[in-house]
Amino acid sequence: MSETQLNFDDDELALLAAYENEAWQSVKNVQEQAAQYRAYARATLRKDKRVNIRISEKDLRDLQKHALLEGIPYQTLISGVLHKYVNGLLSEK
Repeated sequence: MSETQLNFDDDELALLAAYENEAWQSVKNVQEQAAQYRAYARATLRKDKRVNIRISEKDLRDLQKHALLEGIPYQTLISGVLHKYVNGLLSEK
């Protein structure tokens, strides 16, 4: 194993091995696929709707503390959490 691979996790090593073994194949119509995923990304990042919610003062304070630790506005944190939830990227402890 080379020195650069020592810092890779198992997933990264598996991806590297697959790439080196030429296990990946290009998709058909790669330009169309790329354009489609760019459109998905733009739609995901577009913040064109406003939502008003009521939450407890304690929850808001806690959200603001977490956002401060992350160095982002608390609205951005809330939006990010909601985005991860609707896309199935959040799991319970």
